[in-house]
Amino acid sequence: MVELKSDAALDAMREAGRVVADALAAVRETAAVGVSLSELDEVARGVLTAAGATSPFLGYRPSFAPVPFPAVICASVNDAVVHGIPDGYRLRDSDLVSIDCGAVLDGWAGDAAVSFTVGTARPEDTALIDDTRRALEAGIAAAVVGNRIGDIAHAIGTVARARRYGMLEGFGGHGIGRRMHEDPHLPNEGRPGRGYPLRAGLVLAIEPMLIAGGRDDYSTDPDGWTLRTNDGSRAAHVEHTVAITEDGPRILTLP
Repeated sequence: MVELKSDAALDAMREAGRVVADALAAVRETAAVGVSLSELDEVARGVLTAAGATSPFLGYRPSFAPVPFPAVICASVNDAVVHGIPDGYRLRDSDLVSIDCGAVLDGWAGDAAVSFTVGTARPEDTALIDDTRRALEAGIAAAVVGNRIGDIAHAIGTVARARRYGMLEGFGGHGIGRRMHEDPHLPNEGRPGRGYPLRAGLVLAIEPMLIAGGRDDYSTDPDGWTLRTNDGSRAAHVEHTVAITEDGPRILTLP
């Protein structure tokens, strides 16, 4: 069931979104050659705790997962697209890192992701991250009253395919509110004018995930969570929580 949020609820979600933005900023500031992914998770935990927020990631176990997720961030490096579990891996020069983080504050959730490089950036990684951001911006621009879910999906997919990127088949964004994952599902590719109509009060987590190699296939690591490209090509993932309003899209996870 799709729930439309009141203005007061959107304001509350904005506060949760600020916590997410602060956690991502702190993680990005800490990330450097030699820092472990588990250390980045501890940084995010500290931000959430200081804000009085909890993590919707920690302990989350969807039907596909063999174990509950053990961290407050997803940390995906290089050919890991999404859902990477933070561990003892220490960042190396030129790594491409995607960090996904959520927060629940006063009963409302926020969800966002960033991708960045550590140390010396490879030009092709910079281009991949920039294009993934462009896909997100295109999706947000289509998130207006009167459009449909398919319009957002089409906007994201058009940017991705024009640059010959692959995408995770079957994965995309989602509704968000009291729970991190709500209806409707938001594909990263689709036909315009199709799908659920966008109404004021609908809140969506919009999250393109682009794969440099151009293929859509992937494999799941033995941990049951990490989704990794089959050809070893790198990937980027960016995300914002966005509210549909009569005045246009309102991004709730900006700093």
